[in-house]
Amino acid sequence: MLFGGYQPFTLSDYPGCIAAIAFTQGCNFRCVFCHNGSLLPEGKSGTGLYSAEDIMVRLRPRSSQLDGLVITGGEPTLHEDLPEFIAQVKALGLKLKLDTNGSRPDRLAALIQGGLVDYIAMDIKAPLHAYSRVCGTAVETAAIQESIALLGASAIPHHFRTTYSSAFLSEAELEEIRALVPKGSKHIVQRFQPEHALSPQLRGETKEA
Repeated sequence: MLFGGYQPFTLSDYPGCIAAIAFTQGCNFRCVFCHNGSLLPEGKSGTGLYSAEDIMVRLRPRSSQLDGLVITGGEPTLHEDLPEFIAQVKALGLKLKLDTNGSRPDRLAALIQGGLVDYIAMDIKAPLHAYSRVCGTAVETAAIQESIALLGASAIPHHFRTTYSSAFLSEAELEEIRALVPKGSKHIVQRFQPEHALSPQLRGETKEA
């Protein structure tokens, strides 16, 4: 697997933990509000990206100073070798937080059942009927529903989150999203960052004629 970035320190991305962040390369969504557009294309080795070993080389010397690692993206669950990488991280005594869009409930379930994740944050991008519009591509919403139910029923600490702006979601749609959150699960509404949005229109830009 390949990574598009590495951040050696964060106090805000893993609740209660001092952590580093590894950003996987490649995503199956094209969300209009995405602020990590450089991480969307599928990566190729030899193109300036980090390999799994590159990340481990950076983690090992600092593992005693960290509580955990956040794996975000991109979309981490697209990578078949994610479990192997996580196992290496856990062998350092670090906790693991996974950020996901919930599009691969099969792989999410395998990670939970394998005891490989300690915390999960899942995005709920939109009401189910608006998923494809907001995500910029056709989305299998049954998979999203399965992942939501999986987390809601699990004992893994987790939260759901939604990036909101009236530019792409109505207040009624935000209420529909809240209705999808399982009882007892936390839901965080995030501030939209228009200056980094994937959509030129949301950045306030206009296309040249």
